[in-house]
Amino acid sequence: MTTMKVIRFHEYGDPNVLKYEDEERPVPGAGQVLVKIEAVGLNYADTMRRRNNYLENTPVPYVLGGEIAGTIEEIGPEVQNLQIGQRVLAIANTGAYAEYAVLPARQLFPIPDNLGFAEATTIPVQGITAYDVLKESGQLKTGESVLVHAAAGGVGVFSVQLAKIMGAGKVIATASTAAKLELAKSLGADVTINYNEADWAKQVREQTGGKGADVILEMVGGEVFNQNLKCLAPFGRMVVFGAASNQIPSLNPIQLMQRNQTVTGYWLVNTIMRPKVYAERMAELLGWIGEGKVKLVVEHSFPLSEAAQAHTALESRQTVGKLVLLPQQK
Repeated sequence: MTTMKVIRFHEYGDPNVLKYEDEERPVPGAGQVLVKIEAVGLNYADTMRRRNNYLENTPVPYVLGGEIAGTIEEIGPEVQNLQIGQRVLAIANTGAYAEYAVLPARQLFPIPDNLGFAEATTIPVQGITAYDVLKESGQLKTGESVLVHAAAGGVGVFSVQLAKIMGAGKVIATASTAAKLELAKSLGADVTINYNEADWAKQVREQTGGKGADVILEMVGGEVFNQNLKCLAPFGRMVVFGAASNQIPSLNPIQLMQRNQTVTGYWLVNTIMRPKVYAERMAELLGWIGEGKVKLVVEHSFPLSEAAQAHTALESRQTVGKLVLLPQQK
């Protein structure tokens, strides 16, 4: 039996529940390939699954991970147009915190020649999420204003840049430190605001002439949700795609009527379940990246065995851009 290393948790809790364990290496079946994983992307959703606070129940034992970049190691029957040794990126339902993974061939995309493995992991979840919350759920129109929170984080880095590519007139970015705000500005943000300042919502309204932002990306929940609603313009759209605070806000829908506002939700899983749609959006995003219009920010990497330390770093909110695990690094 050929084994591989994985990160698995058998109970919910803090990062120390993540265990570095052996597992039998999978074999590709019909329509599948075996990918040797070179880099795995971390997402805040991983930490929520670890605590069983995700949108759906997470059964234990469980192997986390959805963003994969690596090389094709084996090809199963009925697979065409792929080659052993080819560099690919993919999104998996789970199981990416590992040295190898078996994936349906249809879920693989070639990595552009100008990208490394770590950079490629930023795209399948965080890149597509930013694309969708702006273009599909947010219905961003040319000249409109956009409010992006946690603008130096994984989704935030994409959101600032994609908003400008999609024609936003003003991108307002929030972050917690001067360095993070400077990064957001370098990526194209027109206005930067420290969200630790008590009057950040007032600053947003001032920067939009008292009107509020046309599109707001909301992933915190709790009181931040309420403050965001006060920053939403007439006919504005607020897209909820997370609840990092673990605080569930209350919403009286009647209050949306006065200003013809919309609050909508987004969950990437539903896009993944439409493979053709996902592939079309991936193609457009990869095109922009290939043209050099989007900068990919990866500043933190850890060996697979240090997944617990990586989760601690992610939850500390002191990191910038994408965090990745490197399964082949010992």
